[in-house]
Amino acid sequence: MSTAILTGPPVAGSPLEGDLRTLGFDVRTADDPASVAELIAAVPAHERVAVVDPRFVGHLHALRLTLTDPRFPAAAVQGALTVQPEARAALVRAAGRIPVGAGTAHLTDVLTGTLTESLDREDIGLHHVDLGSLVATVALTPAQRESAREAVAAVDDEAVRLRTAVKSRDGFFTTYCISPYSRYLARWCARRGLTPNQVTTASLLTALIAAGCAATGTRGGFVAAGVLLLFSFVLDCTDGQLARYSLQYSTMGAWLDATFDRAKEYAYYAGLALGAARGGDDVWALALGAMVLQTCRHVVDFSFNEANHDATGNTSPTAALSDKLDSVGWTVWVRRMIVLPIGERWAMIAVLTALTTPRIVFYALLIGCALAACYTTAGRVLRSLTRRARRTDRAAQALADLADSGPLATLFAKGPAARGNMTPPLMALAGVAFLMAQLAWKDGGSWWPVLGAAVYAAFSGAAVARALKGPLDWLVPPLFRIGEYVTILVLAARSDAHGALPAAFGLVAAVAYHHYDTVYRIRGGTGAPPQWLVRATGGHEGRILVVTVLAALLSPTGFTIALTALAVVLALLVLIESIRFWVSSQAPAVHDEGEPA
Repeated sequence: MSTAILTGPPVAGSPLEGDLRTLGFDVRTADDPASVAELIAAVPAHERVAVVDPRFVGHLHALRLTLTDPRFPAAAVQGALTVQPEARAALVRAAGRIPVGAGTAHLTDVLTGTLTESLDREDIGLHHVDLGSLVATVALTPAQRESAREAVAAVDDEAVRLRTAVKSRDGFFTTYCISPYSRYLARWCARRGLTPNQVTTASLLTALIAAGCAATGTRGGFVAAGVLLLFSFVLDCTDGQLARYSLQYSTMGAWLDATFDRAKEYAYYAGLALGAARGGDDVWALALGAMVLQTCRHVVDFSFNEANHDATGNTSPTAALSDKLDSVGWTVWVRRMIVLPIGERWAMIAVLTALTTPRIVFYALLIGCALAACYTTAGRVLRSLTRRARRTDRAAQALADLADSGPLATLFAKGPAARGNMTPPLMALAGVAFLMAQLAWKDGGSWWPVLGAAVYAAFSGAAVARALKGPLDWLVPPLFRIGEYVTILVLAARSDAHGALPAAFGLVAAVAYHHYDTVYRIRGGTGAPPQWLVRATGGHEGRILVVTVLAALLSPTGFTIALTALAVVLALLVLIESIRFWVSSQAPAVHDEGEPA
């Protein structure tokens, strides 16, 4: 139970106490400003505490946004503020400085304002809520109260709540084909006590059933798969809207939302490949290629955003042109559709699954994602080359963590190769190019890829030997992902063994999960996975070397078994550590803001 403290006697006829109880607060009333500090100190240390002016007039949702959002340690609007346990000490100090005696009435008349100003001076991350059209004010006179009540009546609280449950920036398909009704499904779920995590799990189960239907290989199964995939996406939108509608943000929810989208999509790829195999068409190479391309696209996004997250002087003519284009209505939607976001991508997959074959689905997916990757990567390269950004140590560390360098790269980073004049992206590119050349040399024997992997390890170590603060250093992690994933794909395809490509699909899926998990930990502000996990998984260069050696030593059947075993071991390692981390109290909920009211 949270506690709300009124700074004075309630105003007759005010619904404030009832509103606070509706939001789950135990309401206590202070006799005077001095007793506010005593009531704050009496609240158990593990509880949220709110301080509210009894003359507050405003929408219930304004109070909900301010007093119940779990993402912020402290929040305030006019007439109300709240702190969670981690910011309690700052509120206690502020309350301890409440002035008493003659000449202090102007400071204690609106005590919440005085406390908010004091908290602003503390480094606690006080969040000032953007209410938009919602009303939150302190009415000092009857005339002000009447005027404020009229302002409250003029704005539909529930309509604002529904509108702000939807992201302000989303794809065309999601904005116009899903969100107009999914927001009402979110409200329906909220009124029946369903949580976002339950809806997220339902979305995952629906997508897995869709994958199972696709795996049947029948036309009816493909049609059912397409319909279920679209419904899974509706639920995927609904879980976030439900979280914003009811402010049910959680650590577990952040993890589920971050990982299940990828699990659903890649499981569906596997279902399509299984279904095609039942019809005599082997498309596992296409399925794995689609997963590799999609994951590398995401790594490009993550690396670029992390490199520029807190950079100073972060402007460029290219960015200015992009902002200008965004000011023209139709160009916004065209540019969002070009990048083939999840809504457009899943809609395309669902329709093509129902009407065509898995091979055509993957051809369309590879072409669409390749064009999107070229468009976004080219734009980001241009921005990076034309901007004068100064990247921080935090950004450089984030890129180093995203690189996923293991013991071999760390060793080479200390060697003479690291003292060359080549920039990190060029060293990474050189390593990947040499590796790809050895993989492409079919007549060179099975040990040439091993040489390529060894040289790649040396170049990858040299690439991360220095802080990644250069304009294009964000390309280093994507290049490493390309090197690792494509190596596994090529060696599995070349083995011609039954089951080699499905085993490679499982291995890349396990490694990709590890990379996605790294991204979301960094976004949450807790840094990369522990070093023991990076060492245990070998790092990208270690895994490449292991896979190439296995391909050289073993028969095609043995190589398939080895890939399967490696996939299982890596999956267990990264999943166990990931689950341990995300269910711990130390893991933060990744913020996902909706549109301001």
